Amino acid sequence: MIITRIYTGDDGQSHMEDFDLDDHANPESLQSVTSIVFRSHDPGRFSDWHCESRRNYIITVSGEGEIGLGDGTAHRIGPGRVMLVEDLTGQGHTTRVTSSVPRVTIAIPLEDQTPTEQA
Repeated sequence: MIITRIYTGDDGQSHMEDFDLDDHANPESLQSVTSIVFRSHDPGRFSDWHCESRRNYIITVSGEGEIGLGDGTAHRIGPGRVMLVEDLTGQGHTTRVTSSVPRVTIAIPLEDQTPTEQA
């Protein structure tokens, strides 16, 4: 299973990297969560530059989106995509709903606020 990590680099910019859960240190470790949030965003919705307020897993259930980074790249996010979003500082990222149907996501805030080490 591939998880996409969004994190703040030493340059203050948000970056994305994919990692295979099977190769990640202790992939079966339990993680404490405090809640789960279902969100639905209408087609065309755009969130300008923002950082996450806390570490979250974001899972796209339906619809599609696009994550914009400071280097000008845009990354498409579709159903089934799991992201570990932990860009808590710096410029952050943009988010746009690109599908003709709402993008439905599950946000799972992590209790531990320490970002994982860069791979």
